[in-house]
Amino acid sequence: MSTVRSSRRIERAGVNALRALLEENDHIVQEIDGGNDHGEDMIVNFTRGGKRTGCWIAIQVKSGKKYKRANGYAIPIEDHFDDWRQSRIPIIGVVYDMKKRELFWINLTEKLKTTDQHPGWVQISNTSQLSEETAHQFYTDIATYVGDTRMQIRAATQEDALTEAVRARQGLDPLTAPNPLFEGLADFALRHEERLDIIAKDLRRSLPLLILVTIMIWEWPRQIRFAEGSAALSPVLWVLNLYIFMFFMALTIYFEFRAGRFPKETWRWLSLIASNFLWIPFIDPDGDRGWWGTTWITAGIITPFIGMILLFVGFVRFALDRKKNRHTQDA
Repeated sequence: MSTVRSSRRIERAGVNALRALLEENDHIVQEIDGGNDHGEDMIVNFTRGGKRTGCWIAIQVKSGKKYKRANGYAIPIEDHFDDWRQSRIPIIGVVYDMKKRELFWINLTEKLKTTDQHPGWVQISNTSQLSEETAHQFYTDIATYVGDTRMQIRAATQEDALTEAVRARQGLDPLTAPNPLFEGLADFALRHEERLDIIAKDLRRSLPLLILVTIMIWEWPRQIRFAEGSAALSPVLWVLNLYIFMFFMALTIYFEFRAGRFPKETWRWLSLIASNFLWIPFIDPDGDRGWWGTTWITAGIITPFIGMILLFVGFVRFALDRKKNRHTQDA
């Protein structure tokens, strides 16, 4: 039967400790199979606010007394010097002190870029501890380095991003090299991802409102012309009265969308009123002094008046009922 190396327990101790810490902080850890281990033990995708970021790292983990030094720890470079220096994602070195049960880290890619000579070993300060208390600073330091050096990995799915991260360990790929023209914008979008998501949702919700406003602006001179040709009253006041009512209905629908509701009745009435009144100038562009024009002019005065009353009464009553129910439940 095959035997298990006595050093395996020591090696796994560091990997297990690091993996547990990272996963407790909601980061995604993908261990590298031993047969594919070319100097790293795991690939990590940092998350923020429950969402994946474009920040990926590869980690080499060492455990045991031979990596302890008088003033800290050390990671052997061996034949990984060029690979780690040229990697398109940061290679992080971590040493696990089994006696203290503590982790210490260093950015190997950043360190090795400062020299052209193979150093043999890279020193890790005993102040560079990675723990629950320093996990956020660990992420911040690496995310800043990734942003400054444009090492983000972008892909539609986690599987694609992982594949790209594995390729990125081998150095700069001309097919996926960053475009300096857009990387700054991508960095900005990454830093403000949550806020931009909120803005995008609000824009989608306000799309009907924006379309209506655009149509009303385009229709304005035509409505004025129809009103002038149909009645002796002020055409500007007539059109404003109608427009304010339709805009207020659209605004009500927008805020209902934001509240997570779809106001079917309001939407139906707005569609009916807008489709009728906005179509009038195409039927009679110069207005009509007869019964036809008088009917629509009168409707354009009465409809907004009655509609605003019904709109306010309906939604204020709905708000009152909701508040009463909330107070009843609290009691």
